Amino acid sequence: MKNCSKYKRQYFLPPVKCMKWAEKDYVDKAPIWCSVDLRDGNQALVIPMNLEQKVEFFKLLVEIGFKEIEVGFPAASETEYTFLRKLIEEELIPDDVTIQVLTQAREHIIRKTFEAVKGAKNVIVHVYNSTSLAQREQVFRKSKEEILKIAVEGAALLKELTEEAGADYRFEYSPESFTGTEPEYALEVCNAVLDVWQPTADRKAIINLPVTVQHSMPHVYASQVEYMCENLKYRENVVVSLHPHNDRGCGVADSEMGLLAGADRIEGTLFGNGERTGNVDIVTLALNMYSQGVEPNLDFTDMSSICEKYESFTGMKINERSPYSGALVFAAFSGSHQDAIAKGMHWLEEKKPEHWTVPYLPIDPQDIGRNYDADVIRINSQSGKGGVGYILETKYGLNLPPKMREAMGYTAKAVSDHTQKELLPEEIFELFKKTFENVMTPLSLNGVHFQQVNGGITTQVTSIFNGKEITTEAEGNGRLNAVSNALKKAYGFQYDLVTYQEHALEQSSSSKAIAYVGIRKPDGTLSWGAGVDPDIIRASIDALVTAINNR
Repeated sequence: MKNCSKYKRQYFLPPVKCMKWAEKDYVDKAPIWCSVDLRDGNQALVIPMNLEQKVEFFKLLVEIGFKEIEVGFPAASETEYTFLRKLIEEELIPDDVTIQVLTQAREHIIRKTFEAVKGAKNVIVHVYNSTSLAQREQVFRKSKEEILKIAVEGAALLKELTEEAGADYRFEYSPESFTGTEPEYALEVCNAVLDVWQPTADRKAIINLPVTVQHSMPHVYASQVEYMCENLKYRENVVVSLHPHNDRGCGVADSEMGLLAGADRIEGTLFGNGERTGNVDIVTLALNMYSQGVEPNLDFTDMSSICEKYESFTGMKINERSPYSGALVFAAFSGSHQDAIAKGMHWLEEKKPEHWTVPYLPIDPQDIGRNYDADVIRINSQSGKGGVGYILETKYGLNLPPKMREAMGYTAKAVSDHTQKELLPEEIFELFKKTFENVMTPLSLNGVHFQQVNGGITTQVTSIFNGKEITTEAEGNGRLNAVSNALKKAYGFQYDLVTYQEHALEQSSSSKAIAYVGIRKPDGTLSWGAGVDPDIIRASIDALVTAINNR
């Protein structure tokens, strides 16, 4: 690309080295979660949600387990104001849920916001003003001192109006565009705000450090967060919150590293909806923790329902590859991946280990309401024996011999390649039956009779081959061997019977049995057949006939 010199780094490193976060390897506890779907997420929609949709979305967020929910910018529009009043007046806010409202640090907007929250039990009033160098110079054209004064006056008005209302609202301050602000100046502004609020242990203040626009790699943000965490006044009474956007695609990484750096709280949205490239995806962030054995304190056990409701409310579509939530994120089409997953699942059943370690699956899909048959092993032209065999075994109870799995895998692969589509489990089962089960043409049997003679078996077989019936007698060391010898004698077939395997299909008195037979032809290749019948001898004979017909 040309002219990259027109760009420069727009972030500022802390004045001292802040790298303690790098000594940690994972987030060991869930943060305080605050959903901003109803404000930041709604603001980002082409067609914002209507009142009914917002109410239903609020209920969904409560069901998932959010205890802090930013419900809007009530001074920004009549819909926002009406929604908040509906929540309060119809008592839709549970006692253990705190609503959060956003306001600029401007007097008339703050006063309108306080009108909107009147009567609410638990409220966070979130005030902000922009502090970045670019905004100071280009938008507001104000000095550092003037910008700091805006923040302090806004903080003071929040405190004054709260006291007038006789309420104990909690306060939050955001130095908007924090990532484009000199860390020393951001710290000065935040500490000045805290000096106004004088937070206490039973009424903590929130200092939110938004990645309004991502300018740097995540480790830079982590250093900025660590600098703030270590230098804020009243730190024991301050909740440090993060609000990462995703301009560089690093929203989750910024959040995880910011938590390692000492942050206590995350503001984000389900599935990362938000302005431009979005906010941090709370689903991904929470389930990343879950995959490391950390309880996220949010309930995503019915992911499909959550996805369906979200798409209905917002008109947005969840990408098929969106981590954890996408329709295809657990799907394995590759033959080698399917084989590894199938073996991993068998290993779990056999060893019953304490922890989940199945290859290619970072979490158990069933933990979020997905199932193995529909979501994990998916069959197309890229698939192989492992996946096909796994579906036939787990869904239909067919435990094919290894080499027969391979043959069935190639059969399914060829059909998918020809039709250029994915094969569903029921289509795979029908293909197996059509190709390998009780195939009675061009050879079929009309009658088989056995007699024990001198420790061996003699059989009389009446068969039809290409329309011609013939009866043949032969001996063998077992019933299947005797029938095989009779057919070889009748038609001159050349093969060796190399594999025989059987098992019950159902565990009951009326269960059917399935038998698998593999024969090796003179050229060394294998041919396979399966027979299904309540009588295992009949099933094995049908399997042999099918294998011969499949030569």
